[in-house]
Amino acid sequence: MNKKLTFFCVSSFVLGLLIYGLQSFNIYLPKIINNYVNDFLIIPIVLFLCLLFLKWSRNDKNFALSLPIILYVCFMYSILFEFVFPEYLARYTKDYMDIILYFAGGFLFYKLQNKPN
Repeated sequence: MNKKLTFFCVSSFVLGLLIYGLQSFNIYLPKIINNYVNDFLIIPIVLFLCLLFLKWSRNDKNFALSLPIILYVCFMYSILFEFVFPEYLARYTKDYMDIILYFAGGFLFYKLQNKPN
């Protein structure tokens, strides 16, 4: 497994948990951290977990997620969290910047995944 990808995704998970924890205690965070960082981090975290599972289930240490799969996940997150959920659930709001961040996170995952150790 690519060490840079592993470090980035594990760090992203820890940072995301920290942000959610601070938000749950109503601790002030700058707007960019409060509203956007986790949107950038979620796609690499989800893709990394999927990649770990697929490497294990296929028994293939060299398996990598293709660009179309990564784009599909970004697209589905964009549709669900920015168009579907805001229509039915008050917790979610439509923010087009989130769509850009989903794809930026997916692009970063793709680049890190395809770099040699």
